Amino acid sequence: MIGQVRGIILEKLPPQLLVDVQGVGYEIDAPMSTFYQLPEVGSEVKLFTHLIIREDAHALYGFYTRDERLLFRALLKVNGVGPRLALTILSSIAADEFVRCVLNNDTASLVRLPGIGKKTAERLVIEMRDKLSSWQQVEKNSDSTIQVKVSGTRHQSLQDAISALISLGYKQQEASRTVARIDDGAAASEELIRRALREMM
Repeated sequence: MIGQVRGIILEKLPPQLLVDVQGVGYEIDAPMSTFYQLPEVGSEVKLFTHLIIREDAHALYGFYTRDERLLFRALLKVNGVGPRLALTILSSIAADEFVRCVLNNDTASLVRLPGIGKKTAERLVIEMRDKLSSWQQVEKNSDSTIQVKVSGTRHQSLQDAISALISLGYKQQEASRTVARIDDGAAASEELIRRALREMM
């Protein structure tokens, strides 16, 4: 099992990034909650990882914090929730907010997440309630505001944001319409994705 990687970020194309670890490039899928905290391309990063081995592929998932990985692993144990849906959930709602929904039996909020129907929401609550009862919310420092710098052309930023939303389970028409509506002409793709997810929630 690969539990952690430390290396240089070569590419950031949400929801995937490429990290150079001593000359080996690791393709890592990560939730948007992790992308919001990543440094710029060319910087060093440490990610907590979870490796999933299938017959046709080895998929590596990366998380900025241990809590994100813990929640990802808990989601995978829920009947009907695979890694892609777990990644979508972590990208669409803050970890502590998701835990609050589960502990408060708030299925109405859960069904608003992409890919989550009523039955899945009910399974999430039933199967995860006990596992998350001891969840400790990590206090966020007031100086943890994410600074996002615009890079590349405007068109590419918009397309990257739309592609990421589609990968997270949204339909292309909905993703394109939302990105166009919230675009201010300056924000980078990560910020556009964050605004779009907030808008669609």
